[in-house]
Amino acid sequence: MPVLDWIGKKAVVNHHREVPYRLLYCDKVKSAGDADAGNLIVQGDNLVALKALLRKRRERPTLPVGSGL
Repeated sequence: MPVLDWIGKKAVVNHHREVPYRLLYCDKVKSAGDADAGNLIVQGDNLVALKALLRKRRERPTLPVGSGL
């Protein structure tokens, strides 16, 4: 199988480990609808946002509708 390789790849592949986790805060001025509905719009850098969501989703898994669990 072909492998994609470039100079500095190791630094790029491990970059996500250097970005710290951050907490998500609700801005009530910009919010609309039910706060407990679980819908989010996250503005910011993709990696920072995804790492913040990773921790949040790890705490509360979503089960498929009709799974019976």
